[in-house]
Amino acid sequence: MADLSEIMSERRQLINLAYRMLGSLADAEDVVQETYARWYALSRPQQEAIETPAAWLTTVASRICLDQLKSARARRERYVGEWIPEPLPEDTGIVDPADRITLDESVSMAFLVVLDSMTPAERVAFVLHDVFRYPFDEVATVVGRSPAACRQLASSARKRVRDAQPPTSPDTARRAAVVRDFKQAWEARDIRALVGLLDPETTAVADGGGLVSAAPHPIVGAEEIARYFVDLALRAPDLELVERTVNGQPGLVVQQQGVLGAVIAFEVAGDRITHLWAVRNPEKLRPWQS
Repeated sequence: MADLSEIMSERRQLINLAYRMLGSLADAEDVVQETYARWYALSRPQQEAIETPAAWLTTVASRICLDQLKSARARRERYVGEWIPEPLPEDTGIVDPADRITLDESVSMAFLVVLDSMTPAERVAFVLHDVFRYPFDEVATVVGRSPAACRQLASSARKRVRDAQPPTSPDTARRAAVVRDFKQAWEARDIRALVGLLDPETTAVADGGGLVSAAPHPIVGAEEIARYFVDLALRAPDLELVERTVNGQPGLVVQQQGVLGAVIAFEVAGDRITHLWAVRNPEKLRPWQS
């Protein structure tokens, strides 16, 4: 029978898995808590009969995520405005290393947005196999389909990811430089400089969750986005912009009189910004409050 330390050592893996599946740290923490609750609800003989507790925990957590993803579609229909995955800072403020998310390409905002476009089964199959390298035989036990069907789900999801990738993706230093230039142009209320940093087809999306003001629909086009951001700066001259890592990529935090107002993630292709995601919903900014 697995001892307590062996069981709890899986916590970080489960948190990382659930965040990538759900796009929410709060929901991921709830999933892991429920997974452990189900383990400890088992009788001792039942626990002893489980040959690989780590695999059992992963299967249970993944099934809970799959159920949540299925029900999320109905919740999204009631969500006010646009929905953006919950952004993560470089340091979530969590003391216990077991609760920290590993920041890599699979948690970039652009990647999470693509994951969110998938069906629940596609997302679970893809995350389990392509991100965490679980074999399709194990994926099948979670999704409730044959290994061949899960292979097809992952293939379909993989195509979505490929189609969404920019043709040229700069390194982190170049991305940071573009974001810094955007910050300086925004602070200067320089529409022309902002337009020069934005791809002509750039899309900006804001998520206020109906709790704070935010653009209700995506804004498309460099000129439109530049004017929108300059107008924000003119209406709130005391905005403070801080460069921060957002989901492992260069981003910005917006503060007003010391109060956190938004976290902005960027996708950069070449020397131009192609997407901006501004999360204003305070319920999604909990990890940024410290």
